[in-house]
Amino acid sequence: MSELRWHPFLREWVITATHRLERTFFPPDDYCPLCPTRSAEVPTEIPREDYEIAVFENRFPSLCIPPPEPTIEPSNVADVRASAGICEVVCYSSSHTATLADLSVDQVRRLVRVWKERYLRLSAMPGIEYVYIFENKGKEIGVTLSHPHGQIYAYPFVPRVIQNRLDAEREHGLSTGRRLIDDWIADEIADGRRIVYETPRWICIVPLFARYPYEVHVAPKFGASDMRALDDAALDGLADAVQTVARKYDRLFGFSMPYIMSVFQFHADYSGLVVEFTPPYRTADKLKYLAGSEAGCGVFINDTLPEETAEELRLV
Repeated sequence: MSELRWHPFLREWVITATHRLERTFFPPDDYCPLCPTRSAEVPTEIPREDYEIAVFENRFPSLCIPPPEPTIEPSNVADVRASAGICEVVCYSSSHTATLADLSVDQVRRLVRVWKERYLRLSAMPGIEYVYIFENKGKEIGVTLSHPHGQIYAYPFVPRVIQNRLDAEREHGLSTGRRLIDDWIADEIADGRRIVYETPRWICIVPLFARYPYEVHVAPKFGASDMRALDDAALDGLADAVQTVARKYDRLFGFSMPYIMSVFQFHADYSGLVVEFTPPYRTADKLKYLAGSEAGCGVFINDTLPEETAEELRLV
């Protein structure tokens, strides 16, 4: 069962998806559903003996087409709708133990091209309002499968957090005639202290307003609103930037760093493409939890200075 329920106080949709309680939870390595099918007796989600990158619809989706009928009628204040949309899994490699950080350069270049292809195709589907590419990495984040993979959600609405970003970008453009992301990057370059990695076309920054201690934003320096603006050279640059950040994370504390990686993009002149990494660790043995202020009021408390954490990442 899956359906959309409107939260009238927060003005956002909540997806109720009870069948996800039954999704696969850390199976033995020999029974990983994201590995290739190497034996007819142990079939996986991928019916091949090997693969480079695999994309398929999630077996336990929060959104699907066609969606099931809602199980309850709307109330006077809370609407209920069918959960129409797409949830895809993107397997980065057939290697069960690989991570984004240790894939080959060519493999990461293939991956970002898959992101672009899926973004373009899903964005063009009737009824799809926002396409979100992301990766949950590590038990600390809540993943249930350790095989290297990301996900893509194609929503039938623009999520509230995304709408807030778009409103801020639109208002900045109307008041200044410039894009917010361009002004932010210009400020960061002028300051210089929070830059982690930079190439002629891409920049990686722990932003002045970082909510997590080692939060990093990866952005193009050439004004792309979404991945449809990225040619082959730009895609190669993106691959280099995101892998560089992942490798720096692993060197930071000497272990494979968990994180959420989010690709934020929207096809509008005022908006800017950015890839955000939010790892949960604040020290090698302490996690950043979302407690009362963050979960209750949405106000993040960062225990570190972005200028200092950026220097740590820059030097590893």
